[in-house]
Amino acid sequence: MAAWLVIWHGLSVYIGQEIFLVSPVSVVVRLSQLALEAGFWQSISFSFLRICAGFLLATVTGALLAALAARFRWVEEFLAPVILFLKATPVASFIILVLIWVSSRNLSVLISFIIVLPVIYTNVLSGIKSADANLLEMAEVFEVPAYRRIIFIYVSQVMPFFRSACLVGLGLCWKAGIAAEVIGIPKGSIGEKLYMAKVYLATPDLLAWTLTIIIVSIAFEKLFMLFIRFLVGRLERM
Repeated sequence: MAAWLVIWHGLSVYIGQEIFLVSPVSVVVRLSQLALEAGFWQSISFSFLRICAGFLLATVTGALLAALAARFRWVEEFLAPVILFLKATPVASFIILVLIWVSSRNLSVLISFIIVLPVIYTNVLSGIKSADANLLEMAEVFEVPAYRRIIFIYVSQVMPFFRSACLVGLGLCWKAGIAAEVIGIPKGSIGEKLYMAKVYLATPDLLAWTLTIIIVSIAFEKLFMLFIRFLVGRLERM
């Protein structure tokens, strides 16, 4: 990391035009200045709440749909073209289309949901299908209660797939959600700040907000995965 920062700074000094390539020092200075403004934290809250809401809704919906698809074959067949459509369609197309249906203020919620849903659904369904048939047969023979089968067989088998899906989905939801805000330009969002930085060629602001997005998304990822580990631990102790 330090080597890349040195290279970045060296290139910035060599070019000598911060409008083309701002130095990392300028980015950190600008970020510290923005952090003292109330609007900075309001924009973070605006985007954070909506993007995270879209992710959480997609996580719950995707897991439930995967469970139904694993239980009923017709559900999987019915959802197959929808999931394929969601995975294949470009994000920009969704953003433009969704803008016809909802206001720009809630655009990032729906876009994050649409992008994350197929990731969660596909991985959880694969995890359920990979459950050890011998363990399930043994549970059937010994008449293990359904909730114990879910906790001690399905959860343990599905969890690696679910964690991988969440890690991928968390990255995608922030990229797609911010892209939606840049196009929809909802007032008070991070996307609006990025768009205005582009309009006024404020490269330090652009990279400062980009760094903010990275920090916030990583922090949410760590907290969410800690919560999942805590929840699984509680279930296993039941």
